Amino acid sequence: MPRLKKLTLMSLLSTGLGSVALLPGTVMADDSFYDALTGGKVSFSARLRYESVEQDNALKDADAVTLRTTLGYKTGDFHGFGAFLELEDVSDLGGDYEEYPQTAVKKYSVIADPNGTEVNQAYLSYNGYGTEVKLGRQELTYRDAPFHRFIGNVLWRQNHQSFDAVSLSNSSIKDLKLSYAYINKVNTIFGNDLTAGLIDDGVIDMDSHLFNVQYSGWSVGKLEAYSYLLDYEDAADNNANSTATYGLRLSGAKPVNENLSAVYTAEYATQDEYADGKMDPQDYYLLELGGKYEGWLAKLSYEVQEGDGTYSFKTPLGTNHAFQGWADVFLTTPNQGLKDTYFTVVGNVAGAKLIAVYHDFETDKDSLDAGNEFDVMLQKTFMQHYTLGISYADYNADKEFGGADTDKFWLYGQLNF
Repeated sequence: MPRLKKLTLMSLLSTGLGSVALLPGTVMADDSFYDALTGGKVSFSARLRYESVEQDNALKDADAVTLRTTLGYKTGDFHGFGAFLELEDVSDLGGDYEEYPQTAVKKYSVIADPNGTEVNQAYLSYNGYGTEVKLGRQELTYRDAPFHRFIGNVLWRQNHQSFDAVSLSNSSIKDLKLSYAYINKVNTIFGNDLTAGLIDDGVIDMDSHLFNVQYSGWSVGKLEAYSYLLDYEDAADNNANSTATYGLRLSGAKPVNENLSAVYTAEYATQDEYADGKMDPQDYYLLELGGKYEGWLAKLSYEVQEGDGTYSFKTPLGTNHAFQGWADVFLTTPNQGLKDTYFTVVGNVAGAKLIAVYHDFETDKDSLDAGNEFDVMLQKTFMQHYTLGISYADYNADKEFGGADTDKFWLYGQLNF
């Protein structure tokens, strides 16, 4: 039987205060309060997915059919205050694989979708004076999906990542958005049954601060500055996990003529030790240049995560599936670092969205050939609520760096209400 994820203090506060509002005396005292509680919006989603993994190693090929369902309720507005609760369930419907988390001796390639039922989000909110505040369990992102490079909800996996946090954003100044979050816990994608390293029953304790500033009033492009200070509470002194990351990003598009636009991105970040962490500074670079023509996008990208053989630039809270190949070979940056040169094409085929990407990988240290990968996805949404998709990833390893050839295939259907 699936187990309910343990709620933290902030999550209990969110749900508990909402329950108080249901007391008869409270309802009678203020009809508008009652109307806000009962006049909210129910949300529901379901994603049925088949996934298969084949690797050129000793592990058995794996395939699984899983179903992710969510049920949420967002209250109406009461003088700017509101609340949101979302339950999430992941169920194994069949397949030939080892249920995640796997045993100490792995038999099958990994399909990281553990069974379980949990509270994915539960928070109180306030909106007013150009400011939004959330207190409790929540998903945090600062960029449009799926480009959550540093902070994300790992929306590709069936069990999403959420945070026990207090977050706020302010947009009272034109074209400027200021965001801050304090994270107390990370509710990982690994489920309640995983206890390993810094993860205890699927949860990581943190004392972390996130700062993000975005300015969209410059004609050249959108500017983003950020500082992510990650302090892992249970990490031993001199552990490489606790880091401070500071970065700056420019992204934009300029019309060349009425049919063609140039698109570009330049980003730089540096990462160093923070709190009780220990690492030597490592840098991050991203350069992109491409064009949009009559609904099609083509771009060339070059991304570098430095590494010196001992330490490397990492993004542990990001939706890393969207970067460096969908085969997930490089979800964690190797200690030698990684250079990724990739070409992306996005377009529309018979009303369906097509994405195709080719990656060429090389380590930062010693410039070892780390293989190449081809990814392709075709996805179509019907009547706003229904989505069908098919996706494939083919990673080819190189003996110079090591690793295993990996093929992954997904077939999925989703509905959202």
